Amino acid sequence: MQMPFCFGESQVLDTASAWLADGHAVALGTVVRTTGSAPRQTGSHIAVRDDGAFAGSVSAGCVESAVIEEAIAVMREGKNRRLIFGAADDGTFSVGLMCGGEIEVVIEPIA
Repeated sequence: MQMPFCFGESQVLDTASAWLADGHAVALGTVVRTTGSAPRQTGSHIAVRDDGAFAGSVSAGCVESAVIEEAIAVMREGKNRRLIFGAADDGTFSVGLMCGGEIEVVIEPIA
């Protein structure tokens, strides 16, 4: 079941905390770097629950599905991941970011 986006960063963290208290596994994605025109700013979060529910956004919808998929793998493996989304060197676009910028997202399991 998908949760609606909530864009307040403290609200995302509060939601993740509540999920943990309810016994769910949770991963947190954080925008750690942006270049050029980026849909969300550094420090933006997405919390992903073990059943795929999520709160927050790292790209205003552009790459959320890819981040959610990676977050589920992070919970399963217990290892952080660093992802970069944006334009490739040859000018083509990689997964989802059509704004011409680039974002770097770190996903980590939280306890």
